[in-house]
Amino acid sequence: MKGVIGLDIGGANLKASDGEHRSLSVPFHLWKQPERLPAALQELLDRFDRCDGIVVTMTGELSDCYATKSEGVTDILAAVTHAAAGRPVGVWQTAGEFVDTEVAREFWMLTAAANWHALATWAGRIAPSGAALLIDIGSTTTDIIPLIDGLPLPSGRTDLERLQSGELVYTGVKRTPACAIASCVPFRGSPIPLATELFATTYDMYLLTGELPEDDADTGTADGRSATMAHARDRLGRMLCADRTELTSDEIADIASNLRDTHCQRLGEALKSVLHRHQGLCVSVLTSGEGEFLARQLVADTPALKNATFLSLAEMLGPEHSRAACAYALARLGSERLVV
Repeated sequence: MKGVIGLDIGGANLKASDGEHRSLSVPFHLWKQPERLPAALQELLDRFDRCDGIVVTMTGELSDCYATKSEGVTDILAAVTHAAAGRPVGVWQTAGEFVDTEVAREFWMLTAAANWHALATWAGRIAPSGAALLIDIGSTTTDIIPLIDGLPLPSGRTDLERLQSGELVYTGVKRTPACAIASCVPFRGSPIPLATELFATTYDMYLLTGELPEDDADTGTADGRSATMAHARDRLGRMLCADRTELTSDEIADIASNLRDTHCQRLGEALKSVLHRHQGLCVSVLTSGEGEFLARQLVADTPALKNATFLSLAEMLGPEHSRAACAYALARLGSERLVV
């Protein structure tokens, strides 16, 4: 079926793709305004020239505006149905298939947080033989997904199981609070504790290391000010309960660099754990997401992957498709499997 739009509905971002020419990622704080989701989805779909059918996956059911995941799945699917306006809707489940919205609601455990599975199912075609690994680093989370002969072979399928296995690491390159990365940093010759407050996030770290670009229009930061290096310095300085008059730019840069190293170490440990469980075998490594630059370093820093073939979805598809990789993969799968 042609004209299929893939929707990946998260708690902080909405992503959509036609699987060919266009992929979009827009901020949407679901936990603050769940009642606005139907309109937000309709606005997003209107930005595509053609939409004959919709395929959907989600992680937004975990948002704390919902008492349970089941409630979240039901509410999100109701919003999708409204936005679809009579067009066919397919919902991806971790069983590896599309189902209708009624089945998706009934078997909500298979529907919740299934976006990684859709991405792995499609991306496995790029590495169809042997053992491979898909590393997707987004703004909020990191997925490390084993593939065998092109098929996902996870140790768990729910968020709870995947957190326990290390295949889901709940940290990303934008939204993770800096105080969740480390409890203290070196400062003027001795360790100093960080304030356990949402003063700064990983976005500020990577702005100051130059690995994420400045964006005056992006106010999805800890203080609601724009994503610039100047504001990032102020935000990170507050982690030491200080301001720009008490810290030098070099000192703040050193703090950002130290936090970055700690962040990489944490992700590296999860990667090694997943590799160890699969006997360290890996013929290919695929990377995607907003934090693909970080995935590249993880691969380079992991001796067990030194001989693996490196495959970047950003290089293959372009950065916009890579950033919305789950929605892109979903649209590709939907164009093959969704039937009116």
